[in-house]
Amino acid sequence: MSQDDIKNDIMNRLRTDYMARSLYYYDKTDSTNLRIRQLAEEGAPEGTLAVADMQTAGKGRRGRGWISPSGMNIYMSLLLKPAIPASDASMITLIAAMAVAGAVRDFPEASTGGMADTSTGVSGTPADIKIKWPNDIVVGGRKVCGILTEMDLDGEAIRDVIVGIGINVNQDSREEFPEEIRETASSLRIELGTGEIDRGALIARIMDLFEKEYDEFIKCGDLSFMKERYDDMLAGLGGQVRVLDPKGEYTGMSRGMDERGRLLVETDDKTVRPVYAGEVSVRGLYGYV
Repeated sequence: MSQDDIKNDIMNRLRTDYMARSLYYYDKTDSTNLRIRQLAEEGAPEGTLAVADMQTAGKGRRGRGWISPSGMNIYMSLLLKPAIPASDASMITLIAAMAVAGAVRDFPEASTGGMADTSTGVSGTPADIKIKWPNDIVVGGRKVCGILTEMDLDGEAIRDVIVGIGINVNQDSREEFPEEIRETASSLRIELGTGEIDRGALIARIMDLFEKEYDEFIKCGDLSFMKERYDDMLAGLGGQVRVLDPKGEYTGMSRGMDERGRLLVETDDKTVRPVYAGEVSVRGLYGYV
């Protein structure tokens, strides 16, 4: 399909009022976050979405690169202009994670259950689709999606927020991943044990869910409206986690998310410590999740 055909296919599937109603599609670009930054500076409206079939300079959290081959995956960035305090912007990452996880759970391929080959460790059930706080989606314990949120300030006020989302969709073998991430990364196609997944339909569903969650967040001012649902999707809830805090590493038990999007970790002395997204990393005590 041509660029216009792909763009029209996505837009025809949307059920949103404003998210992705201004949509830019690129066969190849350096980074969709950079493209959205340029569009923002040109006055693009809230909800503008940039989608690429391939990125040459994709990036993840903490400046890490994001492997971005063509023809397989979803690389997209969304422009937001929330009238909220800058200190609240990190909660948008969790909203995006909820939208992606919810869209994957809703997708027909995720509900087929027995399609997967359990001998290879592939899960193939909605229950295995989880959020690794704050910004990764994991299926069967392996990362399939990362989310990067960047904020631009005008003094102390938010000028805009860019949400970058990268999803490994259609790789059909772990051999397609670099050796250093092969044990922790995977794709939806591998983990759900299905055939090729329609990327346009998945993008549209993510935008539908994101708009609903985002609008509710703007109205409420916090994440209390989705706390119970988020905890239901939280990887490692009730399990032991290691918090990699620059001020000092510690371990504890994951007690879920609070209304500000912080992960609550109960330490050995029964103190519950809130962990702030963007400041620390959290790992399972015995592995990635």
